[in-house]
Amino acid sequence: MDSSMHLQDPQVDEQQILQWQTKSEPSYFVHDQRRSANYKPNIWKYEFLESLNSKFDGECYRIQIQKLIEDVKEMFANCKESDLITNLELLDSIQKLGLNNHFGKEIKKVLDTITSVELENNSNPYISSRGDLYAAALLFKILRQHGYKVSQDIFGGLMDEMGTLKKKTFGDVKGMLEMLEASNLALEGENILEEAKAFLMVTLRDTNTRCDDIDNCTFKHVTYALELPSQRRVQWFNVKWHIKSYEKDHIDQANMTTLLELAKLNFNMVQATLQKDLREVSMWWNNLGLNKNLDFARDRLVECFMCAVGLAFEPEYKSFRKWITKVVNLILIIDDVYDVYGSLEELKHFTNAVKRWDIRETEQLPECMKICFQVLYNTTCEIAYEIEEEKGWNQVLPHLRKVWGDFCKALLVEAEWYNKAYTPSFEEHLSNGCISSSALLTLTHAFFSMTRAEGAKNIADFLHKNEDLVYNISLIVRLLNDLGTSVAEQERGDVASSILCYMREANASEEIARKHIKGMIDNAWKKINEKCFTQMPEISSFFNIMTNIARIGHSLYQDGDGFGDQEHGTRGQIQSLLVEPLL
Repeated sequence: MDSSMHLQDPQVDEQQILQWQTKSEPSYFVHDQRRSANYKPNIWKYEFLESLNSKFDGECYRIQIQKLIEDVKEMFANCKESDLITNLELLDSIQKLGLNNHFGKEIKKVLDTITSVELENNSNPYISSRGDLYAAALLFKILRQHGYKVSQDIFGGLMDEMGTLKKKTFGDVKGMLEMLEASNLALEGENILEEAKAFLMVTLRDTNTRCDDIDNCTFKHVTYALELPSQRRVQWFNVKWHIKSYEKDHIDQANMTTLLELAKLNFNMVQATLQKDLREVSMWWNNLGLNKNLDFARDRLVECFMCAVGLAFEPEYKSFRKWITKVVNLILIIDDVYDVYGSLEELKHFTNAVKRWDIRETEQLPECMKICFQVLYNTTCEIAYEIEEEKGWNQVLPHLRKVWGDFCKALLVEAEWYNKAYTPSFEEHLSNGCISSSALLTLTHAFFSMTRAEGAKNIADFLHKNEDLVYNISLIVRLLNDLGTSVAEQERGDVASSILCYMREANASEEIARKHIKGMIDNAWKKINEKCFTQMPEISSFFNIMTNIARIGHSLYQDGDGFGDQEHGTRGQIQSLLVEPLL
């Protein structure tokens, strides 16, 4: 029988949930004491989130920002076509300050003008006549970021016969820094960029240890780039850092003063929108009361909302952020059901319930797992209905059900490994782990949430054509998760991470295993670059959202477990982006 025959009313049956909460657990299952991950209580209280309110939501600020946008458009008009550096720095600043969405036509016009000059084999007169590392790197980075064809050969005149930068460039810290950022946009087989990156990582680290040789501002920029390149950072998460940096660097430049005024107002107005969005999803989460029924699971609504913001921060994507926040929140809870709470027998029933989309499969389960499935069921049905209404799609629910079923099946495999004390092979772990990473699950919801039916083909066709891209994004999220959480997971006896699997298979130390995994992440980024920098402009925005899934992984696991440890993970970032305006 088709599982669609079992579809229930998508509205939450509060009376049924109340009955589940008051009944005792059935004797069908006999449990030992439940495991615990010892997650700390949520630090972001509902009352605090509901109190968030910004004055920058007023009409007077909308009038003010339009005036500043027109002023910046005038700056574009006044730039001379022959002044390459001024044009490039303007585009670079606009991107770093999070303003690209206001100047799409102007940016395209500048880039089209630049690319009208032949770039291959160093024949660009702006570059070849100067041998300027900074100009070449900035030009390469910006053209590639915007999907324009540009060859690594642009750097040929700056390299010696050994394939390293000529000595005359060594004193150009600004140029080397820009070249390092450009090298992280490399595609597979671009050896010039790969060799330059290896050289620059060492050289700039050495330069940074000699603080007297460079000014404090340059030191901070070098440190920032060495920690994580811009290509792997969530753009909106770093806008505030760049605004403060530009305030110190360019305070005397008239054009930069206008740009900074616009950037600060834009940040505050976006923050006001995000606060409204957060209040709305916070009310949804509070009304569910799921955190009280599933006290073993992570209560991390704000961190989930930040993931949605990282995928698309622009104010017009309100519905997208609401849907993705709910999805990520459910991912966390269900992951904890499998990792921490459920017995293997219970998890098999839960997995069957999700695959068949059938509430009857949960009849033998503990009350909290019944409630968890009911919330997953209702929320997914509601999201599918809202997407169909807003985006014009038909039959969204079967696709969402499938990816939830695949996700739970992958979590069940890990639970079976844990119960058998089985350590999978490295490849076996990655094959299953790319699915349990939830990247494809998130991506599928994003596809329907961001694309309109009349302008896109079906999801199966899209995934088939972009299979490698989806795999490499999923791989990065899985490996980053393992790098950030493996210590805590090993302490509580969870299933082996990719680090442990590689150590055992290769008879290697943890240091070597981590180095190998970081190399795999680097290679995956090259493959992502290849796909994303060769797309048509009309679909490049969604590919950027897809790539942001990998960037979110870097943000969450750069310094440990961003979901598990709120204090040392994401608290400061959340405070900066969602609570504190720029003054």
